[in-house]
Parts: sequence; C-alpha cells; structure tokens
Amino acid sequence: MQRAEKHLERRQIPASASGLQGLHPLLARLYTARGIESLEEVRYQLSDLADYRLLKDIDAAVDRLEVALRDEQSVLIVGDYDADGATSTALALRCLRKFGASRLDYLIPNRFDYGYGLTPELLDVVADDPPALILTVDNGISSREGVARARALGIDVIVTDHHLPPEALPAACAIVNPNQPGDTFPSKALAGVGVVFYLMAALRQRLRVSGWFDDRGLEEPVMADFLDLVALGTVADVVPLDRNNRILVEQGLRRIRSGRACAGLLALLRIAGKNHRKTVATDLGFVVGPRLNAAGRLDDMSIGIECLLTDDAPAADALAAELDSFNRERRQVEADMQLEAERLCEQVRLEDDGPVWGLSLYSDVWHEGVVGLVASRLKERFHRPVIAFAPTADGDLCKGSGRSIPGIHLRDVLARIDTRAPHLIEKFGGHAMAAGLSLRRAHLDEFQHCFIEAIRDSAPPDCFRAIVVSDGEIAAGDLSIHTAHLLRNCGPWGQQFPEPVFDGRFTVIGRQTLRGGYTRFRLSVTGAPPVDALLFEVRDDLPGPGETIHIAYQLTLNEYEGHERVQLLIQAIF
Repeated sequence: MQRAEKHLERRQIPASASGLQGLHPLLARLYTARGIESLEEVRYQLSDLADYRLLKDIDAAVDRLEVALRDEQSVLIVGDYDADGATSTALALRCLRKFGASRLDYLIPNRFDYGYGLTPELLDVVADDPPALILTVDNGISSREGVARARALGIDVIVTDHHLPPEALPAACAIVNPNQPGDTFPSKALAGVGVVFYLMAALRQRLRVSGWFDDRGLEEPVMADFLDLVALGTVADVVPLDRNNRILVEQGLRRIRSGRACAGLLALLRIAGKNHRKTVATDLGFVVGPRLNAAGRLDDMSIGIECLLTDDAPAADALAAELDSFNRERRQVEADMQLEAERLCEQVRLEDDGPVWGLSLYSDVWHEGVVGLVASRLKERFHRPVIAFAPTADGDLCKGSGRSIPGIHLRDVLARIDTRAPHLIEKFGGHAMAAGLSLRRAHLDEFQHCFIEAIRDSAPPDCFRAIVVSDGEIAAGDLSIHTAHLLRNCGPWGQQFPEPVFDGRFTVIGRQTLRGGYTRFRLSVTGAPPVDALLFEVRDDLPGPGETIHIAYQLTLNEYEGHERVQLLIQAIF
C-alpha cells in the first residue's frame, strides 16, 4: 500500500481585523486566519470563563456532594486510564480533600481486566464494602448497566463526562456533561478534567456561601491553583482549544512556568529534560502526557495518579522516573508493533481497482494498550481510517482502537455497523476521530468487510486527499529567534487552534541521517542565514545538496547548553 501523497493548501488570510492593530504583523495575520477579531479574545482572563451555572444538572451534583461532605459519607472516584482520566481523578481528590472530605478513595479500571468506564464488573470489586457515593470522572455517560448495578447496591452515582452521550442515559442522580441533551453550556469542547474543574468550582462556591470553610476553620482553596492539572488533561486529550479551553490552558501554563504546579507535573518535566519556566502546550501534549499515559497503556494508571497527588518532591521524582521507564518500554513495544503493521499493510491490495477505503488490522502479538498509537501512525501515513486489534487475555475476544481522518466520523461508522450487524460488535464508543471497540476474534473478517462498506457509504468526495494546511510563506528575515519566541509565547496552540505551519522553497546544502530514524537538512534561502530542518523519517527519495526542496514546516527553537538556534520541523515535502 502506497504512502499518502501530501497536498498543500494555504489557509485563507482575511483582511486584518481592526481590533488587532498594534500586534506584530505576522501574529495579527495568524490570529485573523484563526477567527480572532480582537485582542480581548487572546488575553485569556479567568473572568472570561463560561459560567458554571449553565451546565445542566450541576446544582443536583453539588447538592449530593454537599450531603456527602456534611454527613462524612464515603466517596469513591472512578476514573479512566488515560491522561485526562488521571488528571480528572487527581483534581477531584485534591479539591475534595481541601474541602474537608476525609473518606475518599479512587479506583481506576485496569484496561486489561475491566475495560473502560463504570462497568458492572467493576462494581463487583466494591460490593463487599460499598461507598455511599461514586463520582465518575472522564467516563460514565455510557455506563447504564454500571449505574444500575450501583443503585442495586445502594450507591448513588454522579456522572461527570465529556464524551458524546448514547440515546439512553444512565439513571444517575446527576449527570454533568456539556454534550448531554438540553445542556446550554457554550463550550462543548471541555475535556473530562475541565468538567471536574467546573463542578469543584461550583461546590466551592456553595460551601463558601454557606460558611462551610469559616465554620470548620478550613482555608478556602483558590480554584485557579488547580489549573496546572486542567491544562495538562485538556492538552493531552487533544480536545478542541476553543476560547474557553484556551483560557484554562493558558492560565495553567502560567502557573507551571512560575513553579506553582503540583510536584508530580514538575517532576515529569524535569525527567524529560524540560525547563518548567519555558513550558508550552506542546510540552504537555508530547512530553508529559505520553509519560502519564504509558502507565495506563502498560500497567496501572494509579502510578500516574499518585505522581499527580503527592506534594513531596523526592517522591514525585521517584514516581516520574517509574513513569519514564514505562514510556521507554512503550516506545519499544510500539516500534515492534509498527514494523508488523507495515508488513501487514504491504499485503493490502486495491480491491476492484478502487481505493483502499480503510484498514482493519490484527496481530496475535500486539499489545492492547498500544494499538491506538499504531492506528494513529498508520492513519497519518496512509490517510485512511484505521482500526488496529489486539488479543485479550480472554483469548476469544479482541480489542480494537481506531483513528480517523477529517470527513469520516469513526463512532458513526461503528454505529452504522452495529445497526447492520448487531451480532458483530460487543461494545464500542468514542468520537469522530477516535474510537474503541471489542469483538470476537471469529468475527474479524466479517468486521473488516462491514468496516470498508460503512466507510464507502459515508465517505465524502476527496476526503482521502491528504491536505497539509499552511499559513503561507514568511519573509526570510522572519526566520529568526525573535519570531520563534513570538510564536511560542502567543499560544496556546492546539486542536482547532493550530500551531502555525508555513511553507517555502529552500536550497539543500546538507543532509544527514540521524539515529532514531530522523533526517536533518541544512537549508539556505536568500536573505537569511542557513538553517537546520528536521524530518521525522528516513526515505530514499529525499533531495540532496544542490537541489531545491519545497516544505511545510513549523518554526521552532533548538536549545542546547544555553544556546538557541532556529530550527524548522518539517511537516511535509511537496
């Protein structure tokens, strides 16, 4: 199967908004192209956050939590095994402890034993000593059976989640989810940790008004102090950075840079060789998030949560080292799986001289905690929806993790398959761009046929054309350290508020293959000093010295031993 050819499209650049006058012209151009019309929209003040009172059911959730606090009831936090779930769990525990809760515990379902969410099987774990209240974080909206089992055990459940809801909701005593029917909260893009933050802010306000803190001699917590966790979970979960999320992330980043983050987050930055004073959103997404996620992929996410809960720096360093070790192991497992995936893809042939609509791959030796990463790599390489399956300990069951491309809603594809062949999928869920499912190994071939058919029926024209969107060319004089600093400090950049990508033609004056599968170019362009450019792959068809290269790139800084140099990160070669 052939690698997808990349096609360049330049972002439309409307006339600069009058409200951006006084900004650096390049920055004004970038903001305008992203729909920013005034400086107010990029000032990111906490006072501009959406009002928590717009979240449906939030009063009911606060009522039940207030009862739990006043009556000293036991509360169990049920989280998820990814970075959003870990930060959500840590945030709920940290806040409730500050509010005076004394009977708190948490439970993260091990993905290998229980799968995702509040399942009936998970309830069996606590059935002998049930809590009075379960608070789900970053899960629960699809847990009808689990909530029903909890009620049968006499346990109340508050669901906090951000995932798209099914047609029938669980019978919880309160559901806080901006995406549930009837919710008027303006930011539907909140991550799970953002939903928890809003709930805890609402509870703090209720307790403040009632005199709770004064009556008990408790120091009233400042909710902004928890925004480091909110920033980490929001960026790591790759939710769209609408204005509300940009406020949460930017305010969290400011706290991290000032050294006011929790000990575990700072330790994770340290072990990765990052200076917390220079932290940007991409550090959370590509440095801290993967180390946190590695625990949930290979072992037990409780290690990550304990790292985020401790206030002891040496303990945080030890836990961060353990997470870093998991991440190095994860990288090796992923590399081995990727080689096998590429071998399987070489066997894929065009059907009836038509396109390859999608990839559904399985291997007996794949790790179920890492298949999502393999699917993501293949999706990027071939620009096709991909689902990668791995066996489970059950032996008869396999779990798949999928990634999709713009224009093909992966969860809707799975729902279409489930409607057409109800016997096929055991469980599924997810978003437009990512989804998970489980099915019997005996059904893999039938699923592959149905997967291709469902994509073919729903794929819009040209969706298989891999597009790289560029912000256009920049002047040679802007290939500078000053511009790189400007771009880094004027985020946060992220999903649906993309980091600037430029394109241009350069002359290759040097090319070198680096360890780890990288290629480094030395490039020149009239009007600027030579510059290094990194490509995160090695290919035989790359241009060499004396040739012209047209690239899409990000303008970044390479910092080494206190010295800074401009460096281009190549996104595509045309």
